[in-house]
Amino acid sequence: MPAARRFLFICGQDDFLVTRAAKERFDELARTAADEFSTEIIDGYAGNVAEVGSAIARFREAVLTVPLFGGRRVVWLKDVNFLADTVTGRAEGTLNLLSDLQELLGSVEPEETAVLITAAPVDRRRSFPKWCEKNADFILLGGEGESAGEALAAVAREEAKEQGASFGPGALELLLARAGSNTRLLVEEVRKLATYASRPVATVATVGNADSDAPVVIEESHVSALTPNAAEGDFFEAAEAFFSGDLQWTLSALRRHFFTGGSARPVISAFQNRNRLLMQVRALIDAGQVTVGARGLEGLPRVAARFSERLGEAAGEKSSFNLFTQNAWYLGKLVTGAKLPPLRRLIDNQHAFVAAFEECVRRPDEEEAVLRDLAVNCLA
Repeated sequence: MPAARRFLFICGQDDFLVTRAAKERFDELARTAADEFSTEIIDGYAGNVAEVGSAIARFREAVLTVPLFGGRRVVWLKDVNFLADTVTGRAEGTLNLLSDLQELLGSVEPEETAVLITAAPVDRRRSFPKWCEKNADFILLGGEGESAGEALAAVAREEAKEQGASFGPGALELLLARAGSNTRLLVEEVRKLATYASRPVATVATVGNADSDAPVVIEESHVSALTPNAAEGDFFEAAEAFFSGDLQWTLSALRRHFFTGGSARPVISAFQNRNRLLMQVRALIDAGQVTVGARGLEGLPRVAARFSERLGEAAGEKSSFNLFTQNAWYLGKLVTGAKLPPLRRLIDNQHAFVAAFEECVRRPDEEEAVLRDLAVNCLA
């Protein structure tokens, strides 16, 4: 290995992706070690400068240790967090310790000691990460210029490919809208969905004749049925039923919600959040500012550039009060899932939700009855 590539450095903004990729490389390197006692993992997580010094000291000791019976050693400095733009990362003491670490890494003999360092997140403007880019086998997960949504979509596609599956129309978009930015949840959901999609269909015609070579496709219906809405927390069945305009479904959903011990407040909150988004969408559609197309709510970025500055400090906060922080595809699904009510009806809904909340305060033991009355009054 050339002197300029004395160690392996894996970094990114998502610690789960970094650790997962590093685990595979560490397992490969471990097979080149002299024995199981020649591998060592050092915890690089530090909350202050003193802990940074302690982690680097343990790493130095591990790197400089000579195997008793010879052979190659493998050392992994894992979960480094002091390369980020934080108080600890910016501290003068940390910068001095990184200079010492840089000197140590520059003297590593890869034939004798294989070194792996993983860090998330990383401020690549600083000198140490720049030096690592030039002198290490450098791997950056989630490249520059790639949006968070694009990075997560790439993770989902890669995981689906590893599971021998692919996404059908609308399935990936719905999955991203529900899983949010939780990469670990996203990966596990893809595995679950791929397993479900690959199950044999037990029918009279197919028993004993299942086609094992048939392509595995994760459909939008699979995501809708199996993946919870962890991103927004408002994807209650009752909300879906209410805004579809189906009274019987709404009443049944409310019955199931309260049967399992649920309360009225989260349901009312879900109704208000969804209704608030629809009010904003309805106003923009009526004004001719946006349209609903195949890719969701089209024209939203243009309108956001025009109006988002009026939101002040809340411009970048993701909430149902700020339409411009929402996923355009997700908004399009909300609008096309059922006929979008007129603005007057949506405003009346919002007043009805407030009245229902006040009624629940007055009648805390009759919350289900209050919400059933709400559904009947709004949908009947």
